[in-house]
Amino acid sequence: MEILFASAVGILTAAGIYLILRKRTFPVILGLSLLTYGVNLFLFATGRLMVNAPPVLNKYAEVPYTDPLPQALVLTAIVISFGMTAVVVMIALGAYLSAKDDQIDMIENDERAGDDA
Repeated sequence: MEILFASAVGILTAAGIYLILRKRTFPVILGLSLLTYGVNLFLFATGRLMVNAPPVLNKYAEVPYTDPLPQALVLTAIVISFGMTAVVVMIALGAYLSAKDDQIDMIENDERAGDDA
C-alpha cells in the first residue's frame, strides 16, 4: 500500500510541476491543483497509513492509532487550496477576457515596459 501511495504522490507532483511550466494560464492552474493534491497526500501520509485504525488514542486498550494532526492539517489545506484556486481562476478568466488569449509572454511585457520608459 505504501508503494502505491508514494507512486500516486510522485505522479501528482510530477504532473503538477510539468503543467506549471506550461505557457498558458489554465494548465498552470490545473498544475497548481495537482501539486496541491500531491502535497496534501504527502501530509496525510505523515500521520501513518493504517487500515481500520482510529485517529484518537484509546486509554483503555493498547491499539494502534493514526495521528490526527496531519488529517486536520490536510482538511485545512483542502479548504485553503479550494479558495485559492477559485481566486486564481477568476484572475485568469479576467486576463483571458481582456487580452483574448491565455498565453503567458513575459518577454513581450518586458519589451513593452522598455518602450514606455
